[in-house]
Amino acid sequence: MFTLPFPLPAAVRDANASSGSENLGDLPEWDLSDLYTSPDAPELEADLSFLEKECSAFAADYQGKLADLDASEMLTCIERNEKISQVSGRIMSYAGLRYYQMTVDAERAQFMANCQEQLTDFSTPLVFFTLELNRLEDDHLAGLMAANEGLARYKPVLDRIRAMKPHQLSDEMEKFLHDLGVVGDAWERLFDETIAGLEFDMEGETLNIEATLNFLTDPDRSKREAAAREVARVLGSNIKTFARVHNTQAKEKEVMDRWRNMPTAQTGRHLSNHVEPEVVEALRNAVVAAYPKLSHRYYELKRKWLGLDTMQVWDRNAPLPMDDPRIVDWDEARKTVSDAYAAFDPRMAEIAEPFFTDGWIDAGVKPGKAPGAFAHPTVTNVHPYVMLNYLGKPRDVMTLAHELGHGVHQVLAAEQGEMLSSTPLTLAETASVFGEMLTFRKMLDAAETQEQRKVLLAGKVEDMINTVVRQIAFYDFECKLHAARRESELTPEDINALWMSVQAESLGPAFDFMEGYETFWAYIPHFVHSPFYVYAYAFGDGLVNALYAVYAEGDEGFEEKYFDMLKAGGSKHHKELLAPFGLDASDPKFWDKGLSMISDMIDELEAMEA
Repeated sequence: MFTLPFPLPAAVRDANASSGSENLGDLPEWDLSDLYTSPDAPELEADLSFLEKECSAFAADYQGKLADLDASEMLTCIERNEKISQVSGRIMSYAGLRYYQMTVDAERAQFMANCQEQLTDFSTPLVFFTLELNRLEDDHLAGLMAANEGLARYKPVLDRIRAMKPHQLSDEMEKFLHDLGVVGDAWERLFDETIAGLEFDMEGETLNIEATLNFLTDPDRSKREAAAREVARVLGSNIKTFARVHNTQAKEKEVMDRWRNMPTAQTGRHLSNHVEPEVVEALRNAVVAAYPKLSHRYYELKRKWLGLDTMQVWDRNAPLPMDDPRIVDWDEARKTVSDAYAAFDPRMAEIAEPFFTDGWIDAGVKPGKAPGAFAHPTVTNVHPYVMLNYLGKPRDVMTLAHELGHGVHQVLAAEQGEMLSSTPLTLAETASVFGEMLTFRKMLDAAETQEQRKVLLAGKVEDMINTVVRQIAFYDFECKLHAARRESELTPEDINALWMSVQAESLGPAFDFMEGYETFWAYIPHFVHSPFYVYAYAFGDGLVNALYAVYAEGDEGFEEKYFDMLKAGGSKHHKELLAPFGLDASDPKFWDKGLSMISDMIDELEAMEA
């Protein structure tokens, strides 16, 4: 049950930044003092001391004795374990967030690594807990929960733990793998530090990857091309390092999966997401089948708008000719998102407010800062933190709406406590994508001309394609990568070929692919940090599209049901959460309902061309 909490990987939402400007206003920075005031804070030392003693005491009190506990004693045991998770989570949240602010700072990297190693050492005696828990008979555990309401509350998390029962190894082997975990973390750090340290030459200026990818949205096609070729050059010169990281991580996973008797490389992710493999397969198949009516059709429209015979990869996220190139400053972005949230329900805006006022957002682009954006829940007795790389484009406003949605979700779910607040990845995107949709609809309703509506619709379609089509293509790439690695070590060229095999299929015939694009898999952090994470984006987008359709139809009491869903955190299965809305993700038609919303928007765009 105990796991070492760690910040979510910097989620590169389509892995492209937006256009930069210094005229963005007063961008907020994190105030991490709600976690700890400094790396040598006495409170942090006290928490480390508590963990060292409590982990040993927990093992002494309970190892070999779980089967003999009555219901009340089992509840006390679980609550003590939860407290350990909370304190360790606070420490690693602080260490991880400091590191993400400046990934090239050796002291921050060392501090985080030392914290990770200490917590790994302290928690090794706890490995017995889930192993013994999974050896309990189903009837025995059911009897304990029937006898104690407080214990019964933990049933969802106990069910998720016991889903791993068939894949559990011996106590000694589990302890060994637990201790070995820091080695895998080191490969992730190598990836992070390599990405953060890359230097790109753009127009005589040395930039990091975030600022360089930013040029892929520049109105000037020559600048987009220069950026794409520079990214290809730098990734190409470092491709052996990235291939080594991926080979090692994929091989480590293959060994783990083989020992745990996992039938596929994806099985572990499905189990942790508490989602059935056939549901994910239905999602994947529905999206792939829809490529022609979604991405292929939209990019053919975009090719015409740009006046090109064939689009290149640097045109995929190009602004449209009718785009408004203005920069959205921070105050306007904040008002846009806050107003959209408040229009849905004032409580949404109230929960979001302290993110802006109390140092819960780190928004600016700074040298050495991790790329992308994420919302990290930290622990349930503190609050979430949001990281952005805000540069003032409308897509950055949508990213703010997205990550703030995560933050609101995490605040609401915190009342469930440490073990039940965490939402499976498939549901973790619900509030974030819904927050984006609210913001988009607010902006669409305010459009004053047909051209403004067209720009907004096209931008939303692009974002949804990036979230659904592109992420399922990423998922297919990972499936192919891990399957191939089970057979052999992979050369960089092997991985490049796997990447290109999914790109043409997903993007469609409107595109040509420049030499060097085959290396662009190398900068996607999810492949390293969280294998098979990416389908959660498509799951979340499809789910929210279906959910929003219910809301738009005027479903009575929708807002209250929506809040109840967010408050549930990880305490309910997706079937149970969606039932009040009349939705069922296990029904293949469910995904078609979500995908039809994207298709309908493309219909409207095509009608504007008629």
